[in-house]
Amino acid sequence: MIKKIFTTAYSSAESEIKASSKPDYKVILICITVAFSLTMIKYLGDFKFMLSFLHNAGFTGLSDSFEDLCTINKNAELYRLLYWVSTVIFFYLIPPVILIKFVFKEKFSSYGLNLKGAFADYKIYLLMLCVMIPLVLFFSRTESFQARYPFYNIAKGESFYPNLVIWELFYFIQFFALEFFFRGFMLHGTKQRFGYYSVFVMTIPYCMIHFGKPLPETIAAIIAGIVLGTLSLKSRSIWLGVAIHYSVAITMDLCSMWQKGVL
Repeated sequence: MIKKIFTTAYSSAESEIKASSKPDYKVILICITVAFSLTMIKYLGDFKFMLSFLHNAGFTGLSDSFEDLCTINKNAELYRLLYWVSTVIFFYLIPPVILIKFVFKEKFSSYGLNLKGAFADYKIYLLMLCVMIPLVLFFSRTESFQARYPFYNIAKGESFYPNLVIWELFYFIQFFALEFFFRGFMLHGTKQRFGYYSVFVMTIPYCMIHFGKPLPETIAAIIAGIVLGTLSLKSRSIWLGVAIHYSVAITMDLCSMWQKGVL
């Protein structure tokens, strides 16, 4: 089954390659947009950088209010996370949407937002969960894992509602945006030039956004990038990837909270 999926994805992507000796401005714009968005997320997503920027730009009042919200407020941790995830969602979605809609003038369904046949390979989803859940359970005992997850550290006795529920909702939207950015915009936007090898082009920056996370997770990101990219090429949809990604992420959060005695 797995071999068939890879073969089908390869054949489908190769059939769309358009040979040309002229510069491919579409691929150039996509690569520049990916680099720009990831750079903005890296810097603007850091609330300390934004504080410094606002202060140096002369917006002292706004800087002070933002600092109070992210450091002194009783929900400061949640606000810091919401600021970061909102930055991520914005730059994963808005620049690609503008490019697809107003520059390329193409349909979003051509970039993975296609529901037809999206879950045809649901058996792969179940297989990946069966593989990942035992691994998550094992690594959730490590200090590096517990120091990283969950992003929102709920205290013992604290109600899951509203803060944790709000965070998990934004966390889900972030995974949709991420899948659209990498497995939709970047992958389907370059397949006519690189064919199936667009999967591996996309996997490089996708792996790099995991730098700073536990080593096993970063290595797993390479495998996930290839597998999810292949599934997206085959189905022409990102939705199975969204389901897989968020299911694993919520499992990681639950396992970490269980290890910490919160659950």
